[in-house]
Amino acid sequence: MNAAIRPAAAAELSAVGALVALSFDRLDANHYLVPDGGDRLRVMGDYFTLYTEHAAGHGRVDVVPGADGPAATAVWFDRTGKTPEPPSYHARLAALAGPYLERFRALDELFDTHHPDEPHWHLAFLAVHPGAQRRGLGGALMAHTHAELDAAGVPAYLEATNGDNVRLYRRHGYTDMATFEIPLPDGTPFFRMWRPAS
Repeated sequence: MNAAIRPAAAAELSAVGALVALSFDRLDANHYLVPDGGDRLRVMGDYFTLYTEHAAGHGRVDVVPGADGPAATAVWFDRTGKTPEPPSYHARLAALAGPYLERFRALDELFDTHHPDEPHWHLAFLAVHPGAQRRGLGGALMAHTHAELDAAGVPAYLEATNGDNVRLYRRHGYTDMATFEIPLPDGTPFFRMWRPAS
């Protein structure tokens, strides 16, 4: 599909965070992080916005525009060098997470413990609005950045959230890592995947 991919504008970053929260709302990991459905979209939207704003300065945030905001997004971090944590991260996380803070800290510990050391780009979030799914937008967003990474000889890494996503990423060149399944404290798994530069 010929998606009209462009970098997100600064004014769009909160809308990108909200899109990721909406797209991920049914995921088991989001239900672990924020068990109360009445809080989930708000808290997760703020959380994803925090990281999306940081990625805009330490990677890239691409969007496919839709009629009422972004229809799809890919949020990447450049991990070929040292990437700092977001400014005032711990205070901001505590403020947005509220009573769910320990759950977010468990997620941070899980990801930090299992993040690869080799230089790479990290696909943190790939999200498509529920009304725009199954149109190839996610694949187009990945291909857009993969072409640049391949030209530069840079691999990519991600944590997939379920079996359907694992199969999608395998189709785009990602392979299962040696430590593949990494679980949250309640057993909800993420799946570590690596894409060598081709």
